[in-house]
Amino acid sequence: MWCMRFAGLMMVALTSFSLIGTSLAASCRTSESFESWLAEFKREAAAQGISQRAIMAASPGMVYDQRIVNIDRGQRVFNQTFIEFSTRMLPSYRIQKGAQLIQQHAAIFQRVQQQYGVPAAVIVAFWGLESDFGLNMGKEPSLKALTSLAYDCRRGDMFRGQLLDALRLIERGDVRPEEMIGSWAGEIGQTQMMPTEYNKYAVDFDGDGRRDLLKSVPDVLASTGNYIQNLGWQRGQPWLREVRVSANVPWDQADLNIQHPHSQWALWGVTDADGRPLPTEAPPASLVLPMGRFGPAFLAYPNFQVYLKWNQSLVYSLTAAYYATRLSGAGPMQKGSGVPPPLSFEQAKDLQRMLARYGYTGEIDGKLGISTRTAIKAAQTRVGLPADSYPTVELLERLRGGH
Repeated sequence: MWCMRFAGLMMVALTSFSLIGTSLAASCRTSESFESWLAEFKREAAAQGISQRAIMAASPGMVYDQRIVNIDRGQRVFNQTFIEFSTRMLPSYRIQKGAQLIQQHAAIFQRVQQQYGVPAAVIVAFWGLESDFGLNMGKEPSLKALTSLAYDCRRGDMFRGQLLDALRLIERGDVRPEEMIGSWAGEIGQTQMMPTEYNKYAVDFDGDGRRDLLKSVPDVLASTGNYIQNLGWQRGQPWLREVRVSANVPWDQADLNIQHPHSQWALWGVTDADGRPLPTEAPPASLVLPMGRFGPAFLAYPNFQVYLKWNQSLVYSLTAAYYATRLSGAGPMQKGSGVPPPLSFEQAKDLQRMLARYGYTGEIDGKLGISTRTAIKAAQTRVGLPADSYPTVELLERLRGGH
């Protein structure tokens, strides 16, 4: 289970949790006592129309847990490449199980696609990655997690709204307080929705009067389809295609902010993964090289932006999109050869410091996300390396040498 959307997962790094204890250094300090804060929060909930019945039902779970706050503040970054992450997250059983579930629930998926325009494979990929098809939805009491994070000063306003929406779910009768078990960041259900997402996009697809994202497969699949549609999914359009690139590709064109028609990519020697010509009918696409010019290559279509809205991590989004292509019949990806080893955490921070002169204005945090990769491309162009946006020791050494 991956609490990905709100837990602060990095653009190209997989987060691991580090419990550092109550002495953890913080960038802010909560001055109001928890008891005073909670009393004021309950008054606000009542003022917003949430009944005393719902507030009282939730109250036993609305407690403060310093451990939750420590997790939120103590995340550390351990770089994991796209191949490492996708290989770990997509073992053969998960691909086989996903295909089996598409067949098992074919009638439901047909209804969902007709209503929301989202293919079964796209929904199942998120279902598998977020909770292993409902087998692992998390172990943290959601009310406790949301209350702790709402009281904490770091992201209090955001989680305050999530806690209010959790009470609204209880008010509606969608879930009981004791059923709300999920991630440490408050996500619940088989596709790990935050309470606000649950409130906005959950649908009662089995007709029992409840929107149950914990136990009802029809509700889970339809609600996920509804959410994906609202993120901007374009019906009937592709999302990702593995391709083979040639040395003729101008590497600086491999960028999510740059799109070209298939005809242009073909002129530069890009073919289908099996070497056949690209199809002529397709939307403009971006070339994505998650591990540089020596690794796997993909064409990402406008629908891929939905994956980045679901989760800003490029590694996660590519894994989810690639998983969906496998469930749609695509073969295993070509992993490439000669891929440079990833930078260590300290090397990544050192690179970010040096990239300041090439437009990087973000934190020196070792998180090699999209903004860092944009600056990497500029630096590669300046020092005469192929501008494939991939961080390498070679680039770091050249920048250390004063280039």
